[in-house]
Amino acid sequence: MRLIAGILLLFTGSACADVVFDKEVQPILEFYCYDCHADGSSKGDFSMDEFADKAKHLDDVSHWLPVWRNVRSQIMPPAKKDQPTDAEKKKLLSWIERDVFKLDPNNPDPGQVTIRRLNRQEYYYAVKDLLGVSYNTQENFPADDTGYGFDTIGSVLSISPLLMEKYLKAAMDVMEMALPKGAASSTPIREFSGKGFRATGDGVKSLNWLPFAQEGLAQLEVEAPAKGPYGVHLNYVVRGAQSATEQTAHVEFLVNGKKVAEKTIGWGQEETIRLSGKADLNKGGNKVEIRLLPRNTPDEGQEEQYINLQRVTLNGPRDGSFKEYPKGYQAIMVDGPAPKEIRDRELYARKIMRSFVSRAFRRPLDGGTVGRLVKMVLEVDKQPGRTFEDGIKHAMTAVLASPRFLFRAEIQVNPNDPGKVVDLDEYALASRLSFFLWSSVPDDELLSLAYKKELRKNLRAQVDRMLEDARAARFTENFVGQWLQARDVEHFSIDTWKILKTRDRRKAARVFNDRVRQDMRTETEMFFDFILKKGRPAEELISARYSFLNERLADFYQVDGVKGEEHRLVDLTEYPERGGILTQGTFLIVTSNPTRTSPVKRGLFVLDQILGTPAPPAPPNIPELEEAAHGSERPLTMREMMEIHRKKPLCASCHKRMDPIGLGLENYNAIGQYRTKEDGQKIDSGGELITGEKFSNVAGLKLILADKRREDFYRCLAEKLLIYATGRGMEYYDAPTIDLLVKRLHENKGSMKELLIGVIESAPFQKRRGDD
Repeated sequence: MRLIAGILLLFTGSACADVVFDKEVQPILEFYCYDCHADGSSKGDFSMDEFADKAKHLDDVSHWLPVWRNVRSQIMPPAKKDQPTDAEKKKLLSWIERDVFKLDPNNPDPGQVTIRRLNRQEYYYAVKDLLGVSYNTQENFPADDTGYGFDTIGSVLSISPLLMEKYLKAAMDVMEMALPKGAASSTPIREFSGKGFRATGDGVKSLNWLPFAQEGLAQLEVEAPAKGPYGVHLNYVVRGAQSATEQTAHVEFLVNGKKVAEKTIGWGQEETIRLSGKADLNKGGNKVEIRLLPRNTPDEGQEEQYINLQRVTLNGPRDGSFKEYPKGYQAIMVDGPAPKEIRDRELYARKIMRSFVSRAFRRPLDGGTVGRLVKMVLEVDKQPGRTFEDGIKHAMTAVLASPRFLFRAEIQVNPNDPGKVVDLDEYALASRLSFFLWSSVPDDELLSLAYKKELRKNLRAQVDRMLEDARAARFTENFVGQWLQARDVEHFSIDTWKILKTRDRRKAARVFNDRVRQDMRTETEMFFDFILKKGRPAEELISARYSFLNERLADFYQVDGVKGEEHRLVDLTEYPERGGILTQGTFLIVTSNPTRTSPVKRGLFVLDQILGTPAPPAPPNIPELEEAAHGSERPLTMREMMEIHRKKPLCASCHKRMDPIGLGLENYNAIGQYRTKEDGQKIDSGGELITGEKFSNVAGLKLILADKRREDFYRCLAEKLLIYATGRGMEYYDAPTIDLLVKRLHENKGSMKELLIGVIESAPFQKRRGDD
């Protein structure tokens, strides 16, 4: 009887769907779509009435997916055609989601996440948080592949035999850094960031950049743990000139008024240079000074340079009068040196392994694993010339090379049942949460709550705690760095002198240099961080009338009244050309070409990263834009060249979507400066989006994107956060989850923080489906 009932349900359900399509859906399609996509017409190579089997046609997800996407984003029907009413649109979209996609809004599909290794950033922060060690993953590991715009995607984070060899070597190197020979009796080390340098007599103004061209003096207060002789070290880097220059300067390193080292420096591309000396320090405060004196000037056409002070290191006292365990030693040898008795050493090894390995593996250890690791420790400890610490290093090296550390795997009750959806256990949830917000392993508080099965009960409180922690800066750096490509701005290739139309490269470098690039990245990161942590409306990412500027960046943007090196909140109400990510240097530079603006890149970026409606890839053999200007008796504006380019049949359809947006941002040159003319001709930044909205300038464009296209922006932002958080791309079955997140934004005045919490509480983050 059950089988018969199931068959009846199958056929009556199919028949019912067929009737709904014929009575309610097809009339909508006939009126709004068939003129271009049926009855022999197939614009865009898309036909809606060419099928052999109607039942299969109505179940064809690949056919209905572009219909669903384009109608939802109001790309179709075209703006100049008759538009469906809201009720008609809702009827069509609901039918596709219910009868074609088979979606259940009350039980969203969490999808499947491929087991994946730690990316370079996650590995770096994991060993830093576990052991206090800064291992250079950028140099020692190959660059991570990306998918869907992020380096957290499971399907691309595979591992090769060569990479496994690098992980084995890295594990040994990391443990050697954490527990070096003689660590228990080593000389204390103190490090102080170069960002703490200040102008002489000014305890506020930061001064860790000193130009070669003028005499400069920066000072830093450092704390010594005891009086005595120390080794003192300055790490710095020379920047400014992209190619060799004759310019030199003389740097003097002073401690408490006495010169301890000096050196004449010039052009170089080293990542870090060290200047070392010896000094007698007092217990407590000591004054470090760096004096820079000009020497050779650059030749004509050569760029100017500056020194960036990175950090000061104190090593001492060297007379042995004061001893202190290094951070790595303290993190591992939690009770100090090993006891003498064999049984006590075994218990100590067991305590260390349980404490360290449960955090490294992100869940409690079984007794067998602990026993094997303790055995490894004791086997090495009893060897001639070896120590207990050597045994700990040996066992921990095995831990750091273990798949349970290197891979983010989530244990599931039914791992091979793709039809079964289950909640993540609380340890897996703690791991997802920590890697999402901190790019690292869970801390003791998260693991303790997971052990008590109380993490879900305290989820919001933990999110609040984690966002207030300094480690939350990693989320902003990595998410914004990839979504908005902010981390690319410091290295993006730009020919400033060509953009500024000057042969004087020195003059060009004074206008735009590495310091301005760094300021731009800081602006974007602080701006996003403010909107997130203050619960500001997400649309302010586009429409805000404020930003975070320091004096140098404000001068570059031609904003008055900002003084000092530190970035601070600046009201831009009187500067309508500034405010929001689309007017920030990061976006404007990474969407340009090295010598000119690119309306295509800027338009594509907005379509893909802001509206979530990417244009199809360009066909092959597209001519260069500059070819449009051939034969012209005068320089053509960018708009004029784009209009000629767009006349080509291959180019027209896509450029209708991209060009209005990109040309609406043409008032900003390739380094982000605002301008009103191009080659003496006034810039026309007005336009009309493919969805029909018109604007006359960038302020109007921002208003449309933040208001009339807010729904698209909310949806796109929710998708980007989910992709980054879950490590997989979004599929059609994620629509109910995205809809819930968009609804949450509307109900909470667009609060960015509520969106983040919504992502963490969503089915794709909290649950998982078994693997095929």
